[in-house]
Amino acid sequence: MRARVQEIVFDCADPAALVRFWAVLLGGEPVDRSPDWSYVDPPGFVRLAFQRVPEGKTVKNRVHLDVEAGDVTAAAEESLAWGARRSGGPVTDAQGSFQVMLDPEGNEFCFVSG
Repeated sequence: MRARVQEIVFDCADPAALVRFWAVLLGGEPVDRSPDWSYVDPPGFVRLAFQRVPEGKTVKNRVHLDVEAGDVTAAAEESLAWGARRSGGPVTDAQGSFQVMLDPEGNEFCFVSG
């Protein structure tokens, strides 16, 4: 059997706010289906959905998105204005560079190049 990823769902406290962060970051129009569910269809990528849950985030994500950016430092700097935060400093090795970031609710993602 072959399956296909339909969407990636983030648990969160404020779906309407978080979808707007990701829509600015990746493109696409945010959609609020209800107060508990929002989504965005970024161009060339699977839908990202955001569902309200009562509990807060307490540990590191087991899965995160790597977001390609030509200039990791510039992408990280620009995303700070949208509510992102850095987690540590940039890393560069033989494969390229990356910067671990946190979205406004603390979900990890990385800007990557290389």
